Amino acid sequence: MTVTPLLRVATLLAAALALAGCGSLVPGGAAPGAASGSARSAPRPATRIASAPQSPAVDAADRSCLADLGAAGARFEPLPDAYAAPGCHALGTVQLSALAGDRSTFAVSNLGPLRCTAAKAFNDWARYGVDRAATQILGSPIARIETMGSYACRNVAGTARRSAHARAEAIDVSGFVLADGRRIVVKRDWHGGDAATREFLRVVHQSACKRFGTVLGPDYNAAHEDHFHLEGTGARFCR
Repeated sequence: MTVTPLLRVATLLAAALALAGCGSLVPGGAAPGAASGSARSAPRPATRIASAPQSPAVDAADRSCLADLGAAGARFEPLPDAYAAPGCHALGTVQLSALAGDRSTFAVSNLGPLRCTAAKAFNDWARYGVDRAATQILGSPIARIETMGSYACRNVAGTARRSAHARAEAIDVSGFVLADGRRIVVKRDWHGGDAATREFLRVVHQSACKRFGTVLGPDYNAAHEDHFHLEGTGARFCR
């Protein structure tokens, strides 16, 4: 009668050892082999989005400028921020396609990215300083303002200092086309035009000095004999 209990105990012990060998007795029901295998095969954490370079959000000043530029009647598209090289970037810029005159919009040629604040000053100058002067002095409104560009990654000529063009904060204006077809060119007409044309160019130059921080023209130096350099805002230097 003692054989049966002993056999039962032995049977129970064997079953327990067998189960322990399979790992079923590990707390939580996971086998040690399975747990270590999961740790080895687990994928690496993905890179956090915040750690990748991100374009800065449009700040309140830029939003306000874009709203003002639109309310002024200019046609434009906001552009994404861009970095080209040390000291060269286009931040908070727009692409102007048309400027607002008193009666209608008019074109602007060869213009690239331009800081919104400079674009607003340019649009206001084009309307109140250029279009009205052309009508009053020359008897015809403006049809197009011709430029030599805006954004360019370059230094101030003869220096190691970055130009305002490298920050998309400057425009070089070379000429004006009137609605009646006449074309006024800074290089040719600053000194060589008729009296009315010379007056017009000097009036628009002085008007620019009221809206831009730095204005340079043919009387400044030979490098500016063919254009008006219009830079930034807040009166600083006019020549």
